[in-house]
Amino acid sequence: MRKVLGLILAASFAAATVTAAAEPLDGSVNGMGFPLSYPVEHTGADCPKPPLPALHELPIIMSLPNPFEWSDGSGVITRREEWRCRRAEIAEEIQHYQLGYKPPRPEELEASFSREEQLLKVKVRDHGAELTLTAKVTLPEGQGPFPALIGVGWGTGSLPPDLVLSRPIATVAFNFLEISDVYPDKETQPFYQAFKTDIGKYAAWAWGISRIIDGLEMVKEQLNLDTSRIAVTGCSFAGKIALYAGAFDERIALTIAQEPGGGGAAAWRVTESLPGERETLARTTRSWYRPEFFQFADAVARLPYDHHELMAMVAPRALFVLGNPDYEWLAEESAYVSSMAAKKVWEALGVPERFGFSIVAGHPHCMVPESQRAEVAAFLDRFLLGDESVETEIVRTPYSTDLARWITWDRPVLE
Repeated sequence: MRKVLGLILAASFAAATVTAAAEPLDGSVNGMGFPLSYPVEHTGADCPKPPLPALHELPIIMSLPNPFEWSDGSGVITRREEWRCRRAEIAEEIQHYQLGYKPPRPEELEASFSREEQLLKVKVRDHGAELTLTAKVTLPEGQGPFPALIGVGWGTGSLPPDLVLSRPIATVAFNFLEISDVYPDKETQPFYQAFKTDIGKYAAWAWGISRIIDGLEMVKEQLNLDTSRIAVTGCSFAGKIALYAGAFDERIALTIAQEPGGGGAAAWRVTESLPGERETLARTTRSWYRPEFFQFADAVARLPYDHHELMAMVAPRALFVLGNPDYEWLAEESAYVSSMAAKKVWEALGVPERFGFSIVAGHPHCMVPESQRAEVAAFLDRFLLGDESVETEIVRTPYSTDLARWITWDRPVLE
């Protein structure tokens, strides 16, 4: 029997709603009053639900939808505090039309950490179903409390290990296979065998990362972790996992999405307009999304949102997107347009330093070249380690696309 050091912690509770910002640690709030992270997954759980018309009732929107406009068409937000509920509308739309609904926190959670094996184990029970998730945790030397980086697949994701491990940051390897493999049918995969649902894999993987965060919170004193400073990262399909996790769990302070391609940073509408072999809605992997999503394959302009709004869901927390234009499939020009649109949300909220993107050629897929290392380091240093002297308002691109075609709305001045 495996020797486990420390106590096994268990929790059973109902989801709570939040109507105000979390009480942050010292130094985690900027001048606008926004913390780096929140103590719950979804602060807008109590917000009104948006209208969710059928496809044939949705209007055609050829440009990128206005992220500041209420879903019922009643106008745009006018105060920073309204972003909480506008963000909740976007989350509802993306889940309803594209992902399926990410399940809430389960009825019961049990977490333990084996220092001998450096292994976090999280046992989930919900309505008779059970699933166990594990994650290797690597702790830095020192006393802490340490921020933590959750890497999809590996402890540092596809970021250079030396870039992360040279800093006092704990790493947590998210084993996505314990939820689902990438391409096989959902029915054969652990999450779907346990929870009999047809949600897309990206909703399931995001749920899995949220449960790992639950586990980290439950053993944080044993590991001496600062769970108000959690980051998530991944590349390619795992870059999408990181982006969905960061968008749908507000406990994550920093998201680094590396070359996430179509279904990630790239906007479905913009990608449709590009020549060549791109990951369009019609060409993407079906099991990653809910089946009904593909009714939009020939009607992308009827989506009431696009992926600039998926990225904007991370705001006012921190997001850094890495791109690689050498790979046509990734549709990086689309990601550029989408990023420029999303950037306006951080600007309107008064936290432009919390968003950046860097699209750089001349390197293999999922490899951070020398020219991007300092940019990644800046985001780690600022949002996990508290160094506010570094520059993170990064805009780096080879493109000169006509943005006026896609961004037809103005950034509002919010009170």
